[in-house]
Amino acid sequence: MAGEEQENNNTKGFRLLGILDVQNTPCARDAILHGAGGSLAAGLLHFLATSRVKRSFDVGFAGFMLTTLGSWFYCRMNNAKLRVQQRIIQTGIKNKIVYEGTVLDPTNKPGAETPSGPS
Repeated sequence: MAGEEQENNNTKGFRLLGILDVQNTPCARDAILHGAGGSLAAGLLHFLATSRVKRSFDVGFAGFMLTTLGSWFYCRMNNAKLRVQQRIIQTGIKNKIVYEGTVLDPTNKPGAETPSGPS
């Protein structure tokens, strides 16, 4: 009974504001950590420059939102680009295996370089 409860707690993960499952969502952890750093830097720099507490908090919150969203979209775009590259490579490897040794093999065409090099 206790083992099942512990297993359910491990699979649930940490939810931010009850919405975002940080452990199982790609890029979420890094984006939130970058946002926390951006918030601290923006708020502290604004406070040191102006000594206005409320405005510094607002600037820090805006820094958190901008840094988090920027980091999130940058990471997601890189992941999407990586998945496209992997799909292209997998298709190329599959085609190489399928067409190897046949008439459709691009390496057997006249004018194609031989892998052994010049004699």
